[in-house]
Amino acid sequence: MKRTMKKTKKYHDIAGIRFDKHFLLIRVDGKAYRIDLRRFSRKLASADERTKMNYLLSPSGYGIHWPELDEDLSIDGMIKTADIRKTG
Repeated sequence: MKRTMKKTKKYHDIAGIRFDKHFLLIRVDGKAYRIDLRRFSRKLASADERTKMNYLLSPSGYGIHWPELDEDLSIDGMIKTADIRKTG
């Protein structure tokens, strides 16, 4: 009997991750968000640029992991409180 692997459900399409001081600027499902990291992780908010940029996206787009800080944040949790940025 042949088994097929199920495709992992894609939660979000993540792009354009960058940082501006303690803010995470990110595109999620085509919308730009500005997320105040102090609301979620003081450790991440105060980390240097190199450490912030050393992240891993989950394959499904569920969250972001920062291995140097041992920090994980869910995309859904962050965008619920984020400012949606107008892009033109």
